[in-house]
Amino acid sequence: MKYDLPSAAQPLKIGTRGSLLALAQAHETRDRLAAAFDLPAEAFQIVPIKTTGDKVLDRPLKEIGGKGLFTREIEDAMLTGAIDIAVHSMKDMPTLQPGGLVLDCYLPREDVRDGFVSPHFAALADLPEGAVVGSSSLRRRAQLAHVRPDLKLVEFRGNVQTRMKKLDDGVAVATFLAMAGLHRLGMPEVARSAISPDEMLPAVAQGAIGIERRSEDVAVAAMLEAIHDGPTGQRLMAERAFLAALDGSCETPIAGLAELEGGTVRLRGQILRIDGSEALSDMASAPIEDGAELGRSLAAGLLARAHPGFFDWREG
Repeated sequence: MKYDLPSAAQPLKIGTRGSLLALAQAHETRDRLAAAFDLPAEAFQIVPIKTTGDKVLDRPLKEIGGKGLFTREIEDAMLTGAIDIAVHSMKDMPTLQPGGLVLDCYLPREDVRDGFVSPHFAALADLPEGAVVGSSSLRRRAQLAHVRPDLKLVEFRGNVQTRMKKLDDGVAVATFLAMAGLHRLGMPEVARSAISPDEMLPAVAQGAIGIERRSEDVAVAAMLEAIHDGPTGQRLMAERAFLAALDGSCETPIAGLAELEGGTVRLRGQILRIDGSEALSDMASAPIEDGAELGRSLAAGLLARAHPGFFDWREG
């Protein structure tokens, strides 16, 4: 079936958050679609949308609603027809989409590692006892508290530029940023070092961009199919099934990383208590086509090892 492609007169509207990183991801999506269909940039319109997570910066995410804070307003705009597709950082995405929306297009995954950022120290191991480290990520905070309980952890939200200013102002001596975001911004040098997943397992879907659409929009579905990266989709199938089985949210420290080896997917997973006092990890492999079942099975194994109330402790 033939569909009309977008044009300058009727552009495809791409919804995104308004940060520099989110806009870079939207531009990458636009450029890939333009190249795939030999379309001018004017055939696309990037529509920045401010989400609740972007508006409320003075409170931890867990206090104001979790992962949906970075997607809800964008998804509402898509359901009303104000935009045609939405570009998301996949680590921000809930495991379930609202009725009428589907998420089945992923761009090639970037560097999955966390970057260590500090004006004073070159690596995590160099931090002195009692050093103040800023992060808004419960996963990073729990992992850090587990390996370095001597450090003082403080809330640290905002975009890359905001966090860098907080470091300059002395709010903390170090923080973490995803290497993928720094690469997409052309700022990899901001990280003094990249942390191996063996030392700090990344967030589920870290480094991946997902593109959401209306489920009945077959023309858009056909366009997105042309830029979908299959291996990234296979990896995220396992990781997001793992997260869903753990009922993962911004209130639960969970890490996971799937890697492809021939026809096999290898999944590493970790759950932690919020204070870092306990951490449980496991790894398993399966044929790529069984990735979702692998994710659910790994999650079930970790939950079976966790005592009742493992996730119940809350900071503060």
